Amino acid sequence: MAIIITEDCISCDACISECPNNAIYEPGEPWKLSEGTCLSGDVTTPSGAEMDADEENDPISEDVYYIVADKCTECKGFFDEPQCASVCPVDACVPDEDNVEDEDTLLSKKAWLHCE
Repeated sequence: MAIIITEDCISCDACISECPNNAIYEPGEPWKLSEGTCLSGDVTTPSGAEMDADEENDPISEDVYYIVADKCTECKGFFDEPQCASVCPVDACVPDEDNVEDEDTLLSKKAWLHCE
């Protein structure tokens, strides 16, 4: 499952540099699938959406840091645990119950994001 950042976030910035998929963004910041990945041009996301990986998308949150679910692999294939959660001083990075994925799916998403 993907990770979400709750309203308990204190905007300390610790999580952003820890994410190997560049899936974490500041409040109000637009996001792109291509940022921090090998993706470019028209792609089909693992969730089945057709997107332009280079297109700037509207922010998911204007209030707290946020994680793009299509880019979150819970750090599978990189680390033993989600790095955002491990560095968060207020435990604001928690499992996203609306985006449950098994380990094989997460590893497949990692391979897709990094063209492996």
